[in-house]
Amino acid sequence: MPATPLAFLTKDRLSTLALAALGVAAFSLLGLPLPFLFGPMCACLIAALAGVKLQGFGQISAAARTILGVAVGAAITPEVAHQIPAMALSVSLVPIYVAIIAAIGVPFFTRVCGFDRVTAYYGAMPGGLQDMVIFGQEAGGDVRALSLLHATRVLIIVTVAPLLITSVFGASLNNPIGAPAREVPLHELALMAGAALVGWKGGEKIGLFGASILGPMIVTAVLSLTGLIHHRPPAEAILCAQFFIGMVIGVYYVGITFRELRQVVLSGVAFVLILAALATVMAEIVVLAGLAPPLEAFLAFAPGGQAEMTILAIVAGADLGFVIVHHLTRIIVVILGAPIIARRLPQRRG
Repeated sequence: MPATPLAFLTKDRLSTLALAALGVAAFSLLGLPLPFLFGPMCACLIAALAGVKLQGFGQISAAARTILGVAVGAAITPEVAHQIPAMALSVSLVPIYVAIIAAIGVPFFTRVCGFDRVTAYYGAMPGGLQDMVIFGQEAGGDVRALSLLHATRVLIIVTVAPLLITSVFGASLNNPIGAPAREVPLHELALMAGAALVGWKGGEKIGLFGASILGPMIVTAVLSLTGLIHHRPPAEAILCAQFFIGMVIGVYYVGITFRELRQVVLSGVAFVLILAALATVMAEIVVLAGLAPPLEAFLAFAPGGQAEMTILAIVAGADLGFVIVHHLTRIIVVILGAPIIARRLPQRRG
């Protein structure tokens, strides 16, 4: 018999939901930035490190990511499409950026941190968290280590980037994330909901990587370019996406041991410092060449997850089209290269 909604809401899931909601309330009361993202993330992270049993929300979390796919697709307007050729030079730097990361990251994780080569490669690649874990598992890598390495990368980038956006670039994180639902035409809401569902499930059927974001993005971009929609998803929907994405980052640390904290997480922290230095160099090259303003260059080359960087670009009021084109290129380069490299890497034993 199919599982009932009550069966889905296990005790651990209810505890996770309650903790995430408390995180939102605490961050809101303290006036801290991005309470719907950082509140759940910090509350669930602290609880996970304290040994509390938490549980993710599976398909519901994936559904929340479709909202960001729709938001990105809605930002691809005819005006943005006309600007894409002007991005070609900075986009061409992305494969070079990924190659440098691989050249430094694999030796770092094998020789310094002691990981096998498969885990080292997929741990170094700045792709999507879920994508890199799945590819690494299929190639024989250490799944737990990959999960913690990428969760640590995303956690640190998402925590530090807003501080840099406000202190270094002088941007505000209070830009409108979208109109209230009551101000978005009903037919556009229906089209966006349909684009999210069709793009997500259709993308999964054809094997599209990152289907929960890229599928809705592609479908919504078509609707935007043809003039059928003119709005982003409503603010309430984007806040919902922030809530579940923040919660998922914290939940990844459930069950962590002291050995994992010492070996895997500290390795991830050290590698993020290397990534930060490389990203700074690439962003500086883009700025000095006059290819983009500093904020857009920083967000375009920051090695965070696509979902998280989408949120930061929206709240910072950055050029979402520019930022996402670069992140999408990075993800495509990493994903296409993964199966090729996997055939050349020795399988992990034991």
